[in-house]
Amino acid sequence: MRAPAASSTTGRDPARPREMILTFYGLYREVIRGWISIAHLIRLMAEVDVDAPAVRSAVSRLKRRGLIEARAVAGAAGYSLSPAGQQLLAEGDPRIFGRQPAQLSDGWVLAVFSVPESERDKRHVLRSRLDQLGFGSAASGVWIAPQQLAEEARHRIGTLGLTDYVELFEGARMPIIQLRATVGQWWDLAGLAEVYNGFCATHEPVMRRWSRQRRPDDAAAFADYMRVVDSWRKIVYRDPRLPAELLPADWVGNRAERIFFGLHAALRGAAEKHVMSVLESV
Repeated sequence: MRAPAASSTTGRDPARPREMILTFYGLYREVIRGWISIAHLIRLMAEVDVDAPAVRSAVSRLKRRGLIEARAVAGAAGYSLSPAGQQLLAEGDPRIFGRQPAQLSDGWVLAVFSVPESERDKRHVLRSRLDQLGFGSAASGVWIAPQQLAEEARHRIGTLGLTDYVELFEGARMPIIQLRATVGQWWDLAGLAEVYNGFCATHEPVMRRWSRQRRPDDAAAFADYMRVVDSWRKIVYRDPRLPAELLPADWVGNRAERIFFGLHAALRGAAEKHVMSVLESV
């Protein structure tokens, strides 16, 4: 999924090929019917600053991870999503394109775990995954998240083979006074706000530029759409989407969300047209 396109964004992050390729498959897996030739993938990735050697290296690593599979179609070499890759991307869609924050009335899920010292590597993996899901650390061995993350957490813990070490308590209730007093300790809201500010600084000028254009350039729309979705995808897994009552009134995540969904609405159609035109080329 990163030659600069005409829509290049000043100050954007350097391309990360594996992530960009996953973003591409996530956005266009239906358009490409799960498979794309390596020639077409290289051409499209060049538009988001990922050169051919980087694409080939990235797809090799994704293949080793079991997310894509090499397959020739009509004599053309290419890669299709594996069942594991399809599942991973389908699970990510609600996070990336969902807009529903948690509600206080839904309650909380607590992840309580105990991992023997002899298996502390599993403890590190578990803490890392809970953090990536948006859990906050309430105490040693006790992590908390909005109830809406419970199913995703159970699935992820099971996939990692760590079910025997973790017990999930769903529907927990906590006084709002206690939550307001501890939310900044359990979750790194300052760090998350910094990430959101960076997103806004990079993509708000892009949104302003597109708002002035009457007719989008399809190739430019594709490049900017890929970049904004790739950036957003990395942020939303850090954000537990806490209830509004626990966040600052001027929470920067709300501004970032408006930018993302504004660009999503403005660019998605033209970006897809560009992908289809490339796929139809020789």
